Amino acid sequence: MKTKKLFFLLVFAVVLSSFAEVHKFYVSVTQIDFNQKKSRIEFTTRIFIDDLEKALDKKYNTKLNLATKQESEKSKEYIEKYLFEKMSISINNKTRKLVFLGSEYDNDVLICYLKVDCSEKIATLGLYNSILTELFTEQQNIVHTNINSVKKSYLLTQTDKETRIDY
Repeated sequence: MKTKKLFFLLVFAVVLSSFAEVHKFYVSVTQIDFNQKKSRIEFTTRIFIDDLEKALDKKYNTKLNLATKQESEKSKEYIEKYLFEKMSISINNKTRKLVFLGSEYDNDVLICYLKVDCSEKIATLGLYNSILTELFTEQQNIVHTNINSVKKSYLLTQTDKETRIDY
């Protein structure tokens, strides 16, 4: 009986240790929807907090302590600045200004809300997203769009940071 317990304990330890060096994946997800009633395009971007904090710390040489009681009062300012540098949109071949609406934490993810005013018919949409690609070569930025009732998805990476969509 003791031998059985020892055997199962050993097997359990081996299985547990095999997960010790699980490779982390680097991904952000952005949902882009055209809200015709409000005449705007709405962005919802989800980024892992720890990865974003590393990028902000490195880029701006500051410790923000995101999602903690010690979070810096300047966090919103740096997050907004970072997103404006890493994301852009053009509508019908004209670059548009993103507006940061706010953000919230959901477990280990930061959810950011942005918008672009748009009252015209969208024929072409250009998207640029290089979130975290300066930090992680394997970073994947998944973008889902719902424009003119047409749903599409794109994978943007360090080597392929932008896409153009015709409607």
